Amino acid sequence: MKKTTAALAAALVVGTSSTTFAAANPFSDVPAGHWAYQSVAKLAAAGVVEGYGDGTYRGDRNITRYEMAQMVAKAMAKNPTGANKAELDRLAAEFRDELDALGVRVAELEKYADKVIWSGKLEYTYKSHRTDRYKNNPGRTKVNQDPFVFRFSPTMEVNDHWTLRTRIDANADMNKDAGESFGLIRGWAQGNYDNLEIKVGRVPIITNDEGLLWDGEYTGGEVTFGNKFKFMVMGGRLSSNMVSGGRRGYKTEWNGANGGDIEFAGGSTREKGSDPSTIVGFNLQYTPEDYGLYGGASYYFIKDDDLKTTEYSKNGKEDKAGVWAVNAGYKFGRKARIGGGYANNTKADYEDYSWMAQAIYGNYADNPKRGDWSIWGGYKLYGTNTSFNAISWDDVLLGSKG
Repeated sequence: MKKTTAALAAALVVGTSSTTFAAANPFSDVPAGHWAYQSVAKLAAAGVVEGYGDGTYRGDRNITRYEMAQMVAKAMAKNPTGANKAELDRLAAEFRDELDALGVRVAELEKYADKVIWSGKLEYTYKSHRTDRYKNNPGRTKVNQDPFVFRFSPTMEVNDHWTLRTRIDANADMNKDAGESFGLIRGWAQGNYDNLEIKVGRVPIITNDEGLLWDGEYTGGEVTFGNKFKFMVMGGRLSSNMVSGGRRGYKTEWNGANGGDIEFAGGSTREKGSDPSTIVGFNLQYTPEDYGLYGGASYYFIKDDDLKTTEYSKNGKEDKAGVWAVNAGYKFGRKARIGGGYANNTKADYEDYSWMAQAIYGNYADNPKRGDWSIWGGYKLYGTNTSFNAISWDDVLLGSKG
């Protein structure tokens, strides 16, 4: 950035807010006929620019960010308003680190006013489910679906450590030509301090075992510490439809995503939960940066009256779940990996375990860039009373295998 350019930027800030004046230009290398004469004179009179000891301005010399920050700091002292203040806020955000070094305090929300990242996706999926019916009504049920989702995920940087993150989903069914849901799915504050990460709010819960147990969110908080070795502890409440006890029975007809009390899972007869669940969890995971073995273990304690059913425990009085899980695999660089996981619910008497094996290649992520892609395949078995809210939308349904 040249000094004349920087001077004009600062002049936009103080030009209209300062008292009008006609002062002689103190710099010998900016003659009266120069195109920047009035701006430089105004800035010099306002004390924003000082020039050099030999009386020159040297407007053709590239200046440092530190020198620009000095000019911004002096302009801030003039307390501009309106459009001038907006321009100054943008300059202060750009040079915030240098201003901090100068000891100039910038209000946090002004300091990061331009640090909002807007992202999202529009995703269409075609699905064809063929499900074996319940043993008392043999045969197969075939269901085709054409869902799409518009996901909006803005992130706002509050300061050097904290960000505010949200996710808004709008779901629709192409087959029915109708929208099904729209709402705020997640919203949490996240703080990062070197190897310490803190999350508070409506927080995502996705386990390291490729979603064998959870793919959803809970209200509460979690703390994670570490780099390659990470230890996480979390606690809070799960929404009412994420935990309920019962073996799956498949009905003759498809009941849809929200058919009465039927939960979406290939026509499951398990009723939805009626109240939130209390959850506490621990997770230890090792993940290499590029190549090598990875793995970990986790444990989740859940308490919910919806578990009190004879399809969960033999006595029908058990209201707790104790689910432990292990996972392991190998990374072949940043794009390829193979792995698997196993989980068991020590409190359940039926469908008390789940397992999966999977291979993935590609670089597709939650916020993909143009050109990112992935392909994966594997085999999963989801025990209903273990994988309470596993990843099931894109592959195996809960209470099934394949």
